[in-house]
Amino acid sequence: MEPGNNEPLLFGFGFDEAGLPTPLTWDDVLEGKLAAFKRAWLHLDRQSAQAQGWLYRKSGLDRVTVQALLQEETRPRAARHGHGYLINLRGPNLNEGADVEDLVTLRMWAGENLLITLRARPVRSASDVRKLVEDGDIPTSTGALVASIADRLTDRMETVLDEFDDEADRYEDELLDPRVNLDRSVLPEFRRRILQVRRHITPQREALNTLVRDGGQSGLFSETDLLYLREAADRMTRLTELLETIRERSSVLYEEAAQEGTEETNRRLFVLAILSAIFLPISFVTGLFGVNLGGIPGSGSPVAFLTLVAALAASVVVTLVLLRWQRWI
Repeated sequence: MEPGNNEPLLFGFGFDEAGLPTPLTWDDVLEGKLAAFKRAWLHLDRQSAQAQGWLYRKSGLDRVTVQALLQEETRPRAARHGHGYLINLRGPNLNEGADVEDLVTLRMWAGENLLITLRARPVRSASDVRKLVEDGDIPTSTGALVASIADRLTDRMETVLDEFDDEADRYEDELLDPRVNLDRSVLPEFRRRILQVRRHITPQREALNTLVRDGGQSGLFSETDLLYLREAADRMTRLTELLETIRERSSVLYEEAAQEGTEETNRRLFVLAILSAIFLPISFVTGLFGVNLGGIPGSGSPVAFLTLVAALAASVVVTLVLLRWQRWI
């Protein structure tokens, strides 16, 4: 688990010539012990004032780079800057109580001898790669670490979009099943969640493609690293297409649900119109005979009421026959 939010250094490693990792503390960073290692990886809390101060004053990065790493709003990208890369990638928010579509951002400065990653909210993919480093399961070059982080972010994004696809399948089944009453209010919310993820998926694919296209020329990424990045970019392309398909399906589902609601309303209005047509003669006659004025026919006859009831029943039958003849019922 990562330390609390008050810690500027969430975790860090120094790597020797053989690539073996040594855990670092914040005191090690402040005391300049990074110089004792061939390369280092620092995972910082972007919201920590101490981490921000170190980045500006002691990290060796220029002010433009630091400002890019610390800016509040950003989008996925990868840009060559001097001898390194500024990289912003996003992943699903898997923190407790959070919405998975509220993507978390991982900002990176990737140089030959230093990898700095920053986050405001926990990013599980970074913790995944941390464990791989501790277990000695991956190379510890900067390029390998970046490629592994991109691969883990894509893994988790793939799982989330597969769940979205399953959710769309479930809504389709419920909409087609007459025994199930689909709550139509969930469809606009589902579509909103899809669009929120889609807004960042496309630029993330472009960022990974940029690393694949330019990374080999920089010497920062080996052929193996580029292979992992290329695979992550290809998977992100597939996820982009999947997300576009899910978005289109959600739009069709919403339209079908709205059409079904309109048809149901029309059916109810039609039934009311039929009932009104059936009872219109009855209402007219009973209203006419209820005016309580002199001269009402049959007022003194003992069979007048039965005659009126029979006449009204006959009018109902005649009305039903006419409606049936017109094929309205």
